[in-house]
Parts: sequence; structure tokens; C-alpha cells
Amino acid sequence: MKNDGARQTLSRAVFLVPAGIAMLAGVDAALLLVGVGAPVSADRLADLHGMLMVGGFLGTLIAMERAVALRHPLGYAAPLLLGLGGILLLTPAPLALGQLLLLDGAVAFVAVYAALWRRNHDDVVIVELLGAVHLAIATLLWLKVGIPWLMPWLVGFVVLTICAERVELARLAMPSTGGRTLVLHAGALTMTLVATLVWPDVGARLTGLVTASLVVWLVRHDVARKTIRATGLPRFSAAALLGGYVWLFIAALAWLVGGAQTEGASYDLVVHSVMLGFAISMVMAHAPVILPAVLRRPLPYRAVMWGPLVLMHVGLVLRVIVGDVAGRYPVWQVGSVINVAALLLFFLVAIGSSVAGPPRRKAPAGRRASARAAGTQPSGIPLTPSTRRPS
Repeated sequence: MKNDGARQTLSRAVFLVPAGIAMLAGVDAALLLVGVGAPVSADRLADLHGMLMVGGFLGTLIAMERAVALRHPLGYAAPLLLGLGGILLLTPAPLALGQLLLLDGAVAFVAVYAALWRRNHDDVVIVELLGAVHLAIATLLWLKVGIPWLMPWLVGFVVLTICAERVELARLAMPSTGGRTLVLHAGALTMTLVATLVWPDVGARLTGLVTASLVVWLVRHDVARKTIRATGLPRFSAAALLGGYVWLFIAALAWLVGGAQTEGASYDLVVHSVMLGFAISMVMAHAPVILPAVLRRPLPYRAVMWGPLVLMHVGLVLRVIVGDVAGRYPVWQVGSVINVAALLLFFLVAIGSSVAGPPRRKAPAGRRASARAAGTQPSGIPLTPSTRRPS
């Protein structure tokens, strides 16, 4: 049975390898866009940054988690196609091949949510399904237009998916009408995104309004407002959640005030407030819960996890507030590099913590001495011949 679990963990981990590659390539592309040294400087890599991070990395990661929840072999087609699409973008193959694989993966992702919806008619699932539709629309639009013009749809995918996940995990703290309120926000957001295709400025301002309303509603009912006063993992997760909400609200205000953004400082502010400040903060908050569900491998909390989280937000303040708003380009570069370092550091810490396993808790010295005298472990479990200390 133990060997079966190990094989299952390994087979699932294989599906996440393309997500890791897409993340590393996306980080490399980010360094190229910032104008600092990068390990790889392929011709079209910088132009692929947005889709690598959202479709290849986050898309594959979330699709894998949903495939595990579906418990059907066909569900793994979504993370497989999204992951392979991200990998193909990095090869000399025609760009259209990678784009089509990503589109196929997004469509398969929609099918996974449709199957989950048939199993359990849950409001949260229908919102997640709508988020996957946003990803499919984005990948379809990418065949004809540049990433800046489809970015609102990528934002819609990220926002709806993560907010729905948050409502699902904090369901007990939500009002009985929480699912219905979430669905109404998701429907409104979809309509405003459609409006951006026809009236970009009007659609963007309405998108900002709906997003701001969604953030205010979530913060009002999220249990993170209480657990921020706790200790350990609950406090860490709450800090990451509340920080993510702040950055999403900043992006909503930027859309509400500035309208459509496709280039320049305003575009950078919106995109990275959502994709880094909101999305990656939420990944950090939920990783100790999601990773064990996907890989059957615990991710114990350690205080060192605060390092990447704080670095991420400090880097964003430098990049967005000082760099984008105040126009300080050198500070913008420094903040961007700090963001890259924070992202990489978090995954290194997470891998190290998972491999090391739960930290050992030392019992008080008096208890350890009395336990040895009584022939038991500090937990009260009798010592076996292999664990009993020689006299």
C-alpha cells in the first residue's frame, strides 16, 4: 500500500514538471523584460512571459488540482495539454502549435469543471467553470491579438478561480447566500470583460468596479480577519490572503480610474498587482493545503516561509508604488528582481520543507526524563526495543 502511494505521488509529480519549467521560463522572461541579466535570452521568450506564467504555470497547477478532485483518468488531459503547450512555446516549433495546445488544454479544463458540476451542483464549481472559460477565451484570442489585449481575460481566470477556491475553503465563515453572491459577481465580471472587446475603456472601468465589489465582499466575510491574530500557519495564511486582497483592490482601482491598460506603467501596475500581489500571495497561503491534496505529500509550515512572502510584497511596493506610480525606473527594476527572487525562494523553501517533513517538537526536559524512567516516549507511547535508550 505504501509503494502504491509513492508511485501515485511520483506519477502526479510528473504532471507538474511542465508547470515548473514554464514558471522558470516565465521568470527568465521577466528578467529580460526588466532589462537585467537573464540566464537564457531566446528571441521570443520575453513576449511569452504572460502566457507562460498564467497558462503554462498557474493553469497547469490549478488543472492538476482539479483533475485529482475529479478522480477520473481523463481529467489529467487538462494539465497534460496545458503543460505541453507551455513547453512547446519554448521550442523552435511554430508558435501556433503551442497556442493550439494551450487552447486544447483550456477546453479540456472546462470539461473537467463540467464533470465536477454534474457530480455536485455547487455554486463554487460553476464560478470555477466560468473562470476556465475565461482562460479558453484568452487562449483563443491569442491566435489573433497580442497578450496585452487579452490580459483582462487572463485576469478573469485568475480572479474567479482563486476567489471561488477561497469561498470553498472558508465556507463555514461565509453567509448562507455566499455562493449566490459569488455567482452574481462572476456573471457581472464576465459581462464587463465582454464589454472590453467592444468598448475597452468602459469595459475596463466596469471590470474594476465589479472586482472592487468582489474584494470588499470577500474581505468582509473571510475568516482571515480573525486568524491574523493567531500564530503559526493560520497567521501566515491570513497575512498572505489579506495582502493579496489589498493588491487586487489596487488593480481594481487602477482599472476604475484609468480605463483600459495595454502598455506603460498603468498596465504594469494592473498586471503585476493581480498576478503577483494577488495570485502568488494566494498560492503561498494555500500551498500547505493544496500540495498534500495533489501530491499526497505534506508541506509543513515553517517560520522561514515568511521570508518569501515579505520579500514579494516589499518588491511589489518598490515596483508598483515607487516604480510605476512615481516613475523611478531603477527602483522599478530593483523591485522586479526582488519579486523574482521571492517567487523562486518560496518554491525552494516549500520543496525543502516538504522533503524534510514535519519539524520535531521537543518535549520539556523534565517530561523527557520522567518518560525515560517510565519506559515511554514523551508522547506516552511505550518504547520499543529499537527506540529504548541503553541504560
